[in-house]
Amino acid sequence: MKSTIKTILAMTLLAVSSNLVAGNPLLETYNTPHETIPFDKIKNEHFLPAFQEAIRIHNDEILKIANNQQSATFENTIVALENSGALLDRVSSPFYNLTNAETNDELNKIALEVQPMLTEHSNDILLNAKLFERVKAVYNNRGKLKLTNEQAMLLKNTFDSFAENGANLSETDKKTYSELSKRLSTLTLTFGQNALKETNRWSLLITDKAQLAGLSDDITDMLAINAKNAGKTGWLLNLKTTTYVPVMKYAANRDLRRELYIASTTRCTQGEYNNLEIIREIANTRLKIANLLGYKTYADKVMTKRMAESKDNVYRLLNQLLDAYRPAAEKELAEVQNYADTHGAYFKLQAWDWSYYSEKLRTEKFDITDDMLRPYFELENVKKGVFGLATELYGIRFVKNNKIPVYNPEVEAYDVIDEKGKFLAVLYTDFHPRDAKRAGAWMNDFKAQWTDGKTDSRPQITIVMNFTRPTETKPALLTFDEVTTFLHEFGHSLHGMLTKCNYKSLSGTNVYRDFVELPSQLMENWASEKEFLDRFAVHYLTGEKIPAELVKKIKDAENFNAGYLCLRQLSFGLLDMAWHTIGEPYTGDVAQMESAATQSTQILPLVAGSVGETTFNHIFSGGYAAGYYSYKWAEVLDADAFSVFKQNGIFDKKTATLFRQNILERGGTENPMTLYKRFKGSEPDIKPLLERNGIVIQK
Repeated sequence: MKSTIKTILAMTLLAVSSNLVAGNPLLETYNTPHETIPFDKIKNEHFLPAFQEAIRIHNDEILKIANNQQSATFENTIVALENSGALLDRVSSPFYNLTNAETNDELNKIALEVQPMLTEHSNDILLNAKLFERVKAVYNNRGKLKLTNEQAMLLKNTFDSFAENGANLSETDKKTYSELSKRLSTLTLTFGQNALKETNRWSLLITDKAQLAGLSDDITDMLAINAKNAGKTGWLLNLKTTTYVPVMKYAANRDLRRELYIASTTRCTQGEYNNLEIIREIANTRLKIANLLGYKTYADKVMTKRMAESKDNVYRLLNQLLDAYRPAAEKELAEVQNYADTHGAYFKLQAWDWSYYSEKLRTEKFDITDDMLRPYFELENVKKGVFGLATELYGIRFVKNNKIPVYNPEVEAYDVIDEKGKFLAVLYTDFHPRDAKRAGAWMNDFKAQWTDGKTDSRPQITIVMNFTRPTETKPALLTFDEVTTFLHEFGHSLHGMLTKCNYKSLSGTNVYRDFVELPSQLMENWASEKEFLDRFAVHYLTGEKIPAELVKKIKDAENFNAGYLCLRQLSFGLLDMAWHTIGEPYTGDVAQMESAATQSTQILPLVAGSVGETTFNHIFSGGYAAGYYSYKWAEVLDADAFSVFKQNGIFDKKTATLFRQNILERGGTENPMTLYKRFKGSEPDIKPLLERNGIVIQK
């Protein structure tokens, strides 16, 4: 009887599963332009059965490779592994992009179920002894194979991915590794979900507009729309960047600034979305994994795939920058404090005062404000300018394609056409904040680029931001910082769109983490160049070109508080390294760890109870663990690279072609230093960065 019940139950489950698979748009051929994702047909309930089916198919592919009776070769093992799991990639890509840009409670719940499932699936592959023997056989024979640089890199990466994920462990340790990695995947996912939920949870309704003194009409209009959308009357503040930044910079009400600052820096420190214990467990779990694989610290493990090569080299760079920039930061603090003192302040500057008084000083010194610049940075015009820069440098064009399905009505999709009129990529743009979108800005791909000898399968790229929304009376008018952010993410997208590689795991932005920020940060350099701004920055009402004197003010103000801003980035890098260079499980206080790690970078008084790391997605739920230093590492690279453009002309096509051919097109097919030296002719120098920031080294 029990057997019969089990049989009936199994048949029922199979029937249900078959029904969910049949007609599932994620598992069918995409009848869309360029086979883009049919977001208009995908529903939440499609994801779990699609994941299950894709994992099943991938398992079959892996078994076929592992059980191949022929001797292991580069093609039947390494390339076969590279090409396996295509359906799983196709399901995962839209899912994880949506959980970042257009999530909901149901998707979050699915993610918590799917994440350990995917980790277990990955472990089953990487810990498959039979499969690893085939990979190792090819790797050990590599000296006799006539491989191209790209093939050699694919072979090395494939072998390393097994070796660095437990393939050489004993069976007992493999089981431990699998359990630890599954736990880590759940922890990091939960961390990010908590940060988003806690950010969305907080709001403050202002009913007396006088409390908002100092904020521009554009900002108060936005806050009024927030209140209206929430069914309230007044002005509704939240912790999203588009609200938080202008309040901290312009609100004359010191108590209001303090309230927002405390709310922001105590997120996820208590209650339902507390991330404090999660941080400890993430760091300790990473340490256990590293130790299991034979490394003293997690950073040691990470550095095997970084330009920096060792944690000592990371600390050397961070300390070199700290020594160079801290004296400048201390002078900046003294100048801002003096300004505050002479303008009625009766207190020592606190963290919630810095942006307000430094912005007032900047305005006085350079006669420039966000509100002066916004009218010249209407979003549609900025798009034309940024896209036009790519046309000027690389000959590519962007044609809006309304037939491509999108995941939100605000998202736009473009066909990217190369200089010969050939289709190059799809680019999605998503500019404004929503409750369903996490904070920050990022680039990702919905589909990677690859070739099979005949077909060049082109990429599908997305850039996501959280820029100022239009109001009921004005279009979206961006701050200068938002323009710079646009250029940054667009630089990442160029890396993804211009790639010309054979293997998807090496194409586009699949490069060392401390190299990936070079193309993005390089693009930021054009933001303050008059020749560039003159091409698109016109007043949204009058069409008047941005005045030359205003552009000069942008340039003059470029290095304002450069020391402070560098210390801020260094504090993040040092905190990241502190967590990932622990040699023993950390059981202490999380806030104390942050305080100790960043003490050398602090010039303002510490605020009791503030713990910025509880929402530090980059290192606790993103891909920057033991890698946040990459922004400063890449800043050295981008300043050095832009010095070549400055020397030859910022629109010089020969220089752009060299950068395209040696950096943007090559992905991770060779060592990044090799690629950089091929572009410039020499290794990067820190001097251009110091010169750009006006930093003078004390002798």
